[in-house]
Amino acid sequence: MENLEPEVTAALNELTQALAEHEIVKDYRSVAAKVARNSHLKELEEKIKEAQQEAVQFAHYGKPEAEKAAILAANAYTREYENHPLVISYREKLGLANDLLHFITENISQDVNQAVENRNKSKEAED
Repeated sequence: MENLEPEVTAALNELTQALAEHEIVKDYRSVAAKVARNSHLKELEEKIKEAQQEAVQFAHYGKPEAEKAAILAANAYTREYENHPLVISYREKLGLANDLLHFITENISQDVNQAVENRNKSKEAED
């Protein structure tokens, strides 16, 4: 970022600050922090990982019944995780934040393309 023109750097810093203060981004960060601090969700993540690893090991050693049981356990833990209210809220907030970033990116892209097009037309008119 140190190679950018000062005006571009200032505009980028302003945009970054505005995004950080936007309600959608604040909501997302708040829920993300709650998810990260939730011990039950961390425990479920570990159980899912362990059950998946067990399933792979059982498959490797030719134990189809144990593999099937481990897969069922992993699926049950995954369903519990995905249906947790914090995870549901996190996904909703993430979707909104992504939509906001996409909207901003699209607008910036259109503005830049329009500026380049206008500059090219000006140069053609001068020639």
